[in-house]
Amino acid sequence: MSADLSHVDTWLFDLDNTLYPASTGFMSEIEGRMTAYVQKVTGLPPDEAYALQKKYLAEHGLTLRGLMENHGVDPDEFHALFHDLSLEALAHDPDLVLALARLPGRRLIFTNADDIHAERVLERLGLRDLFEDVFHIATFDYTPKPSPAPFQRMAESHGVEPRTTAFFEDSERNLAPAAELGMTTVLVGPHALASTAPFVHHRTEDLAPFLTAAKLMEAAR
Repeated sequence: MSADLSHVDTWLFDLDNTLYPASTGFMSEIEGRMTAYVQKVTGLPPDEAYALQKKYLAEHGLTLRGLMENHGVDPDEFHALFHDLSLEALAHDPDLVLALARLPGRRLIFTNADDIHAERVLERLGLRDLFEDVFHIATFDYTPKPSPAPFQRMAESHGVEPRTTAFFEDSERNLAPAAELGMTTVLVGPHALASTAPFVHHRTEDLAPFLTAAKLMEAAR
């Protein structure tokens, strides 16, 4: 059955592994560079650096936050690691472009990545002109999702009304604070259909057909 999103006029999207499939492997390249950087900062061997990377992710919602708090890492230096990543794995999906273009109201990006990474990825996917703004990690003082703070700041700074907002994410836990605010939540990705979390309202493995089939505001037709 198609999702009833006829109450939605603000469309909030995570970026990585949400606006492109996790199967691209693009995030694996990011993780590899991140592990190498953790090694450099800590002097740990690869396996221990990777374990610490994941520990910080679990504890702080973002590896960078753990590195900042425990090792004094400069966030700009950290993000520069990814600014020359090859984007060859990412492809323009015409079905997704059309599906996003038909959505009524505003479209926003809400990502734990930085602005340069977000702009590069959106340009590569052919989606940049479809989004009004990018709410990135620096705009919420490097306090990442799933902390409630960036959700509140984003809503206030962009005049977002949660009750008429849908939030799309590949990370289940990042949907919890959105649902708490009153947003409609959509879990995206290969494991979405297995989710039983009560704060996940809709689930889809593939974003484009989900959006194409969704019931939208009559005014947009």
